[in-house]
Amino acid sequence: MPRAAIVYDKDMFSRRKFLHTAAAAPAAPLIIPGSALGLNGATPPSDRITLGGIGIGRRGQNVLNDFLEQPDVQFLAVCDVRNERREEIKSLADKKYGNRDCAAYSDMFELLARPDIDAVLIATSDRWHALISIYAAKAGKDIYCEKPCSLTIAESRALADTVRRYGRVFQAGTQRRNISNFVLAVEMARSGKLGKLTTLHANTLDPRTTHDWLPPEPEPPKQLVDWDRWLGPAPWRPYNSAYIAGRWRGFWDLHGGGILEWGAHTVDLCQWANNADDTTPVEYTPQGNHVVCRYANGVNLVMRDTGWMGLGTCSIRFEGDAGWVETGDTGKMEASENLRGEIQLTTMPGTRALNHVRDFLDCVRSRRQPRSHEEATARAHIACHAAYIAWQLGRTLRWDPVREEFVDDDQANRMRSRAMREPWRI
Repeated sequence: MPRAAIVYDKDMFSRRKFLHTAAAAPAAPLIIPGSALGLNGATPPSDRITLGGIGIGRRGQNVLNDFLEQPDVQFLAVCDVRNERREEIKSLADKKYGNRDCAAYSDMFELLARPDIDAVLIATSDRWHALISIYAAKAGKDIYCEKPCSLTIAESRALADTVRRYGRVFQAGTQRRNISNFVLAVEMARSGKLGKLTTLHANTLDPRTTHDWLPPEPEPPKQLVDWDRWLGPAPWRPYNSAYIAGRWRGFWDLHGGGILEWGAHTVDLCQWANNADDTTPVEYTPQGNHVVCRYANGVNLVMRDTGWMGLGTCSIRFEGDAGWVETGDTGKMEASENLRGEIQLTTMPGTRALNHVRDFLDCVRSRRQPRSHEEATARAHIACHAAYIAWQLGRTLRWDPVREEFVDDDQANRMRSRAMREPWRI
């Protein structure tokens, strides 16, 4: 896809204009604020990580606020297909910095072409996550991408491979890997405090999606909402304002279903607890809205939407032959009697991205992998996609995690990818 050219105002860089302006200015002492020199604990501009944002809605704005709290971040530009969102985020950034310098684009390629942007926050709707992350990696940007990061197995693999090929730092927005109650539960599983692991439980949602359309409405002017770009790689459908207000979830063309919606977080944590960031379960058996999976090491993974203890959304439960632990987004934890002295309460909700953002920024500087790196993300998403495919087909599927294909099942293998609408492709 050819990138749109970026048009610069040549007068901005005119040496003659600069000299003329300087000569006309009244003589005055040159005062440089301490923040520009890195005094009083401030990070000098030359040492800040520059950030751009693409598709910053409600969730994206929460994450952006956590970025803006970091003293070593400078937010330079926003891109959105909705003018209302562009103006809202530009206003937020300009208020933060006391100027009007934040650039606003409707075309992501203009933002990605800027050499002065180090990293991007991608918080569009799900159908765009993998594709924009791939474009960003090819443009030399480090990437913080909200989840789910892919809609298919093929997208998951393409994303991880591209990030690795271009040497970028990637952090999926699975922030629970950096929230203490979830981290403690994982540590209890990995350290052997639960004994030999037997079963991992991941809180998921109703898997169902629909192929229906909402009733058509008049399409707004492109400068207000670029509907064609909003759809992106998804099949065309008529405009309805409810989609852009967040009601795109549950439509198969735009969404990966309830297993992926929460499983991107909870299955991810189960993978981590089982030391399985480089693999996936090898068998998937649907049971109603639940899917029971089995790893090659014999550990079971149960993706389920019912039967939880009420400890909050996106709950997880780890069971071993010496005890169990369960926790969720409230920060509360429960454990078997022999392990109750190990548990603790955290006041940070599971939805807060502050620690996760800091982990990402530290890795941008050090070039090490953050906790939700591209391969861990790909494998957890692949497990969710495989479970959803098994649920759709209503039968047990066997999976080869090395070849990343279903064993002896052509129909299931055809479901590993989806067609993308032209001109978009991986």
